[in-house]
Amino acid sequence: MVPRLLEKYRSEVVPRMMKAFNYKNVMEVPRIEKVVVNIGVSEAKQDIKYLDAAINELALITGQRPVLKRAKKSVAGFKVRKGMPVACTVTLRGAKMWEFLDRLISLALPRIKDFQGVSRKGLDGRGNYNLGLREQLIFPEIEYDDIMRIRGMNVSITTTAKTDEEAYGLLKELGMPLRQ
Repeated sequence: MVPRLLEKYRSEVVPRMMKAFNYKNVMEVPRIEKVVVNIGVSEAKQDIKYLDAAINELALITGQRPVLKRAKKSVAGFKVRKGMPVACTVTLRGAKMWEFLDRLISLALPRIKDFQGVSRKGLDGRGNYNLGLREQLIFPEIEYDDIMRIRGMNVSITTTAKTDEEAYGLLKELGMPLRQ
């Protein structure tokens, strides 16, 4: 079964992008390569239960088991030692990536209180987009009663676009609610 957003990309977005940016070949049209979702868990240094909860929540949201990230070096100011668990991350590709993006765009982002659209400043100059979310409760998979702590996450969307204008056009066509 083909994900809904992938079907939209192939049937609607590619022809519009070819016309808008005067591409001569379908392979020139930017596409999404991967989506990386990252949650930092600073409380894990006191109690490992917080890290387990973050891993379970990220697995629920993305449908894929997260990878545990450990500190690369010790930082005395943050009371972090080399090798301590500090974050969990998931890299989504293929059908799971398209399903996650569809749920993010159509379900999660509209549930944010006083939502005006996501900022255009998230583009990095090379065609990738970074989005910071303040709480995991915007995803319908997460139950309010089941969470230990409200925590934010970073969503990085990596595209094959060469410029920010191409990436902006791609995200806009896919339905990402971007501010003007």
